[in-house]
Amino acid sequence: MIAELYRTDAPALLALEARAQSGVSEALLTEALIDDTVYVAGRWQESQLIGYALLARLPFDAELQAIGVLPERRGAGIGGELLGAVLAVAADWQSERVLLEVRESNASARKLYAGAGFQQDGMRRDYYPAAEGAAGRESALLMSRSI
Repeated sequence: MIAELYRTDAPALLALEARAQSGVSEALLTEALIDDTVYVAGRWQESQLIGYALLARLPFDAELQAIGVLPERRGAGIGGELLGAVLAVAADWQSERVLLEVRESNASARKLYAGAGFQQDGMRRDYYPAAEGAAGRESALLMSRSI
């Protein structure tokens, strides 16, 4: 079941991010839960939070800031469910587009986004710190989808 997360869900959300390692800081997650311009979707199974997505409302667009799924649950369609939920919220907000950025090396996320109709609009070279154990920096791909 996907449901909006609130301040009382902070412990579950922070515990999930600690395992999912999607790159979102504890401060950003905590702030998102109380910011009325951010929608935080949570995917629950029984009483365990197994995935989340952050969608920020912008003046004309919406920005997908993160999707995080428990490592052992990846590849089971949870990211796609969360993406569908936030796209529906963006449509309710009457956003013109949903924007996102993704690590160039994140093939599974790129496949998910492309399958949902996102197209690459550009690149930020050397945007991300290198993945753990790697040297240098990594580029971010900028993607968008019209609503």
